[in-house]
Amino acid sequence: MIISALLAEIIDFAENGGYNLRIICGDYTLYIHELPDWPNFVWSAETLAGPLALVRHEQGRLIGRMESLGFQLRQEANLDALTQDALKTSEIEGQILNPDQVRSSLARRLGLEIAGLKQSDREVDGVVDMLLDATQNFDRPLTAERLFGWHAALFPTGWSGGFRIKIGSWRDDSGGPMQVVSGAMGRERVHFQAPPAVFLEKEMNKFLGWFANERELDLVIKSGIAHLWFVTIHPFDDGNGRIARAIADLLLAKSERIAQRFYSMSGQISSEREAYYDVLERTQKGNLDITPWLEWYLSCLGRAIARAYEIQDSVLRKARFWESISSVAINERQKKVLNKLLDGFDGKLTSSKWAKINKCSQDTAHRDIQDLVDRGILRKDAAGGRSTSYSLNEE
Repeated sequence: MIISALLAEIIDFAENGGYNLRIICGDYTLYIHELPDWPNFVWSAETLAGPLALVRHEQGRLIGRMESLGFQLRQEANLDALTQDALKTSEIEGQILNPDQVRSSLARRLGLEIAGLKQSDREVDGVVDMLLDATQNFDRPLTAERLFGWHAALFPTGWSGGFRIKIGSWRDDSGGPMQVVSGAMGRERVHFQAPPAVFLEKEMNKFLGWFANERELDLVIKSGIAHLWFVTIHPFDDGNGRIARAIADLLLAKSERIAQRFYSMSGQISSEREAYYDVLERTQKGNLDITPWLEWYLSCLGRAIARAYEIQDSVLRKARFWESISSVAINERQKKVLNKLLDGFDGKLTSSKWAKINKCSQDTAHRDIQDLVDRGILRKDAAGGRSTSYSLNEE
């Protein structure tokens, strides 16, 4: 088996001018993009039929439930899901974004009026612009130029982690082969090596041609294949994972024929990051039967949809809360902090935190809080003294 694989690689080396030189030099790990039939993926339709039918049913059920909420609440659920998507697709790659900035950037672009909008930086706006373009313009053709625009949006300064990278064009491998590596310096483990840059034009033309093909292929299955295929090509210096997930989101939005998002696939992948990288590595070092990858992808998508009901519950909870105090005069500082509490406040609310959030004095913070306590909207927690904290009185 090894001998025949090696012979095939020697022939490939002769034909392609050194594509697989590393294999001839003694590294016999074959990645799927080096197999003779790449990228002719195969999968078991019979194995996937049940999981796909379940996911499709849950997609329709979720959209039906969200439509029953009414326009305003759907907008709120969409904002929550997109905020999670932007935060988590970046977090998977080790980039932590400011949640308030993400939410504010999304609200501005969606034309929503929410209290306490914050100024967002270019990195946040770039992630938001990519996600909105992918999910709201799902019928637009996916082209190299569009992908270059997404890449430029993700890296507006042309730098990533202190390194200058190529923006708006395919990588050139000037710093060596594109590898996914973990471990301390000198003890690195190579999880994956992408195709050489010299083949990227051909590889991406194949991918984009397949993407544009409207042949009979379920769009949920297509989203899983597109995710795997793009991240295997790894055409950019950085940002490949985020763009792969945006491409998958585009196809999921197209499968539902709705621009609003009510679940976050990136949020679910982030919570299952170890399993995600494990199945991805096994698939990229396996054969072209990608049934296990698609099984995992469908099950992960199903769990993402299930978690969306938590978003719906949160939206309904906020709606009921604001309806219950609709006759009460609330100032903007109070509204801002109450919304933070409803969204899941980090830690305990104290007067000093109130003052910091609203950039006001301690006296103003205390008056705002006491007013809400007197009206029964906030309650003082059990611990008193200097550690006095407050919680929502949702009863």
